[in-house]
Amino acid sequence: MSSKAPSYRMRRINEAIKEIIGTALTQDIKDPRIGFVTLTGVETAPDLSHAKVFVSVYGKQAEKDATLEGLRAARAYLQRLIGDELPLRRIPALDFVYDASVDQGMRIQALLKSSGADELGPEDESVENASDDVSGNDFAWEEDE
Repeated sequence: MSSKAPSYRMRRINEAIKEIIGTALTQDIKDPRIGFVTLTGVETAPDLSHAKVFVSVYGKQAEKDATLEGLRAARAYLQRLIGDELPLRRIPALDFVYDASVDQGMRIQALLKSSGADELGPEDESVENASDDVSGNDFAWEEDE
């Protein structure tokens, strides 16, 4: 995703596009290639020439590839819906991009679980002791001056 924060108007457009596509995926589009897909974000170019639609797909790599193929096949229909529902002077060309961040998060969670680290919580004694040690010495370096 881009380094510059989008303007308020662009955030609203991104959210509206995400909502339109999400609704269409759950209610209108019946392509069997499209599996369990989550829209994780939309980034529209400031000139509205194109929009990257970030998706996460649950399943094996073949299912992910098939879902992206199905989404790309539905591109013209989705762009027409956006044009019908949003008062934009230009309808962005949609580009579906696989967002691997959900997979990475699940992988990290699985690694933590297998190591036993996920069992640590705020009530864990070692965490409480660590916070006690730090709280007593917040400004200890000021004594040296």
